[in-house]
Amino acid sequence: MSKHRMSKRKRIIAWAAAGVTVAAGGALTANAVSTTTTAASKLPAPTLYSGRAFDTCTAPSLSAMKAWKTSSFYGAAAVYIGGKNRGCAQPQLTPSWVKSVSASGWKLIPLYVGAQPPCQTGRSPEKIVASTAASQGAANGADAVAKASALGMKPGSPLYLDMEPYDINNSGCNSAVLTYVRAWNRAVHAKGYWAGYYGFKSTSAHAVATAQDRTDMPDILWYAHWNDVRTTTRDWAWSPTLWTGHRRAHQYSANRKETIGGVTLTVDRNDWDAPVAIIAK
Repeated sequence: MSKHRMSKRKRIIAWAAAGVTVAAGGALTANAVSTTTTAASKLPAPTLYSGRAFDTCTAPSLSAMKAWKTSSFYGAAAVYIGGKNRGCAQPQLTPSWVKSVSASGWKLIPLYVGAQPPCQTGRSPEKIVASTAASQGAANGADAVAKASALGMKPGSPLYLDMEPYDINNSGCNSAVLTYVRAWNRAVHAKGYWAGYYGFKSTSAHAVATAQDRTDMPDILWYAHWNDVRTTTRDWAWSPTLWTGHRRAHQYSANRKETIGGVTLTVDRNDWDAPVAIIAK
């Protein structure tokens, strides 16, 4: 991956190379989250959201966000808070923007584009090195916490690590990725944040979902599967016991141009049933 956010076409090329009921859009109670790991059970209670969410490469202006909030069915937006592989400048993404957007009713989803797999095609500014994967993951996790904290996103917030497609049949590469992910998760947990993970159903998400060693796995799985089906259950490909209790999200469509309230944005569409950021007042 040379930059993020990759187009749908480029991601498909990369794939080929890599071989509790609530009203929609409503907040959920924190105690509805199931915690299956010791680390998760010790974390601050999260804020949950169930409904539609969008992500776009550059955080929109405050006026655009207000226009969309007034007229759209979206209730949450993902923002790219950091990582050397983040592909777009973020002139709008400031503590003031975060506070204002949150005050207007938006839920925010912090996404961090960390080091990418060593076997991944393309030129990423930072790739995982097998011999230093643990230290890279720890450093990137600490950086993600620092970036989120600087924006006013408090402990108890989830931080989502973006991992793009790669050849999961390459055992050395896959091992390096999982080592990096576990270290990133530990670093995030150490500061009181939930460890989320964004990956692709057939590759990077599949790797964490099927890892035999479940130690330090992500608390939340956000999987990309562009089937235009808004669900986090009907197309679930793995054990039904994994990431239950409002810890799933599904990116079901990519690169859609939408005009809402007179403002046009190109977005990815998501069905959300998972934690969102807790914003400092």
